[in-house]
Amino acid sequence: MEIRWLDAFVAVAEELHFGRAAERLHMAQSPLSQVIRRLEKEVGTPLFHRSTRSVSLTASGSALLPYAYRALRTLNNAMDAARSADGEPAGRLRVGFSGVHNHHTLPKLTRALRREFPKVELTLVGGVRTFDGLRMVTNGELDATFMGIVNSVEDPLRARPISVQRLGLVLPGDHPLADRERVAVRELRNESFVMGPVDGNSSMTVMARQVCLAAGFAPDVAQAVSDPFLVLSMVAAGVGVTIVSSEVIPLLPENAVWVDLEDSIAPYVHGFAYSAENDSVPLAALIQVLDRVFPLEAFPVFARE
Repeated sequence: MEIRWLDAFVAVAEELHFGRAAERLHMAQSPLSQVIRRLEKEVGTPLFHRSTRSVSLTASGSALLPYAYRALRTLNNAMDAARSADGEPAGRLRVGFSGVHNHHTLPKLTRALRREFPKVELTLVGGVRTFDGLRMVTNGELDATFMGIVNSVEDPLRARPISVQRLGLVLPGDHPLADRERVAVRELRNESFVMGPVDGNSSMTVMARQVCLAAGFAPDVAQAVSDPFLVLSMVAAGVGVTIVSSEVIPLLPENAVWVDLEDSIAPYVHGFAYSAENDSVPLAALIQVLDRVFPLEAFPVFARE
């Protein structure tokens, strides 16, 4: 088996389209198909379901994918270790993030990384929700991800906070509650909500639902959208209300207002997650910068013993 076969396999698995995967790999589609057939022959089973309209992973393909990510990560880490042998970290990192939760933290971290370790090349992958990101870090698809810390993570993952925000309510500007300083969650029982998809992948959606359930009702979701900026825009358009963290206050569109919740609610903790099994030199450099820019001592509950 050749490493380039795994590269080809991962490209097709992510794109689920041979044409796009071939373009991404800077090769023609026919040679790419031949590589995949050779890999399938080596494995001894089909890795993709193919039709004239779609491509999807077989059960065998799904089983192989996380191992392919890890194998490629191990190779890349080895190359980065060689590049960093002179003592200056060098190499590539892939980090997931969600734009609405990173407009304060991400610029500080990336500027410090460039300044202190200019040979580390950072690729940012946007639109990565918390639990999708954790899965991608576990698989080796990402080196690290920003996340909302709702629950503790399982080994080999590690997570630590970088900011703490309060939860609040965003309403259309003409809503009857918009002039209030504070609103009790129970008062939202009959409201329509705009939220992220209720599929368990968004920490903010999970927390918003938990807040409503603690007040005795399940939120009536009028619209579920994956783009957090679109959530705010739809609230401004009068589609519904939403519960989000205070970091969105500077980003509110016209005709959307922030109102504090009067209930005693746990804060929203924004964090950073990586795998303890990933021995990447660039990742170690990033964590070093993270510890300086967002010192753990600022979060006593999470501080190291």
